[in-house]
This record gives sequence, structure tokens and C-alpha cells, in this order.
Amino acid sequence: MAEIIEIPVELTHFQFPEAVQERLQFLLDRQDTGEVITQAEQREAEGLVELAEFLSLLHLRSQRVTQQG
Repeated sequence: MAEIIEIPVELTHFQFPEAVQERLQFLLDRQDTGEVITQAEQREAEGLVELAEFLSLLHLRSQRVTQQG
């Protein structure tokens, strides 16, 4: 049986602060141009991407629940 977890509506609209988004973009741009980034920067970028994907999924699921309601 699926467990239902209630999530505050405010969290479903959460976005990265501008500085965090800029940092992620900076790291991704460096990788895209073939620049070598440190292992710490790579882990930072991966963590931010995973968090961004989670937030996107959370937002999409909240939209689906709202539309079904």
C-alpha cells in the first residue's frame, strides 16, 4: 500500500536562490567547455543537479495532485 506524505504547498514552489542557481550554471558551463573542475566542484554540481531534479519532480507531482483534486 502506498504511503501518503503531506508536503507544505510552499515547498512545492521552492526555487534555488539566484546565487545558488548562478553557481550551478557556472560549474555546468565550465564542464561543458571542457574545463577541468576539481572533485569537490564536481560533487557540488552533482548534488545541486540532484536537488534541482528533486524539486522539479516535487513541483510536477504537486501539480498533478492539484489537477486531480
